[in-house]
Amino acid sequence: MSTTLPPKVAGGILNISSHRNLRSPFFRFYDTPTARYGVYNQRLYPLDLGGNTLDEYWLLRRNALLYDVPERPLEISGPDAVKLLDRVLVRRTGNLAVNRAAYGLACGPDGGLLMDGVLMRLAEDRFWYVMADGEFLPWLEAFAVGLDVRVGDPGVWVLQIQGPRSLEVLQAVADPAPGSDWKYFGVATSNIAGQPVVLSRTGWTGELGFEIYTPIDGRHNDALWQCLLDRGARFGMRAASLASMTARRIEAGILDYGTDIDRSLNPWQAGLGRFVDMDRDDFMGRAALLDCDRALRLSGVRCDDGVPRRGSAVFAANGARGHITSSARSPQLDCGIGYVRFEGAAPAAGTALEIETDLGLRRAALTVPPFFDPEKRLARGLTLEAT
Repeated sequence: MSTTLPPKVAGGILNISSHRNLRSPFFRFYDTPTARYGVYNQRLYPLDLGGNTLDEYWLLRRNALLYDVPERPLEISGPDAVKLLDRVLVRRTGNLAVNRAAYGLACGPDGGLLMDGVLMRLAEDRFWYVMADGEFLPWLEAFAVGLDVRVGDPGVWVLQIQGPRSLEVLQAVADPAPGSDWKYFGVATSNIAGQPVVLSRTGWTGELGFEIYTPIDGRHNDALWQCLLDRGARFGMRAASLASMTARRIEAGILDYGTDIDRSLNPWQAGLGRFVDMDRDDFMGRAALLDCDRALRLSGVRCDDGVPRRGSAVFAANGARGHITSSARSPQLDCGIGYVRFEGAAPAAGTALEIETDLGLRRAALTVPPFFDPEKRLARGLTLEAT
């Protein structure tokens, strides 16, 4: 999800029709006249709540933060749920265990990336697909014709608790509480302050983290929010806007659909070919992927002096052309980092570039993301030291 800040507007709300874009059930708890909002999946979300982004970054790294996020789950249920998902996703669905989640890509007939998201199996015949920004429900409905399956919006909102103390927070609020042995990408049901919720051990920061799925019209949502803040305070947690996520998700090598990747790239060009199961007989896009250009087009860029300017052109010494899709200053690495998307094959890691930054033209070098914690030890609840 994009975390680029728009101009401030009176009243804190962008000039967006509230009839077309859904407000969070927790909106009133953090809205201020200076807050800035974005739209994602036709949902308003807080881009900037006036906090110090650097301070919040270190709170995320050392304690925990509570985020109100605009992810949108779609529900796929019924006897033919697996059959439908196997038609539209490039991964095998039937081997996903109940109460587990997995990253799932969908491609168009040309092999281009149509959608990415997290697939959660809640029961043998019931799934949620937590999708990126875009229109995916009509796509599912079209492929569901002739199948015994139901697709729709389950009407839930998502909160994220992220950071090394996030498990302690969750154990202090959830009943039943997850144990320390709950695995990465696990799914469970629980109750917080009287509100039934679905929990997943996932997130968008590269830190240990969890997501809370609650009904939009849940009777106890107010109590849930207050419980999270009250009990989370003892672990140093507070609510934050998504601005503090940007640097951390880039450090972690997390791609944003619609910003870093889109329909014009196939999974291999985006560096996501490992998530494609070509051993299956048929799924949307398979024929095109059998004979597609698999040359990587997306690369990381690191600049020791300046932050790469998003959208600016990039020219490599070998003539390769591209542009910066996302960028931030990494507090952990004390340098500028970002993603470069090339028009053709990306040059090798280590290739020198001259790029536009917030400080003017600067030298930079291509690198292979993730920029930090490439083994995802933090997200798995492990220390960075080898064990």
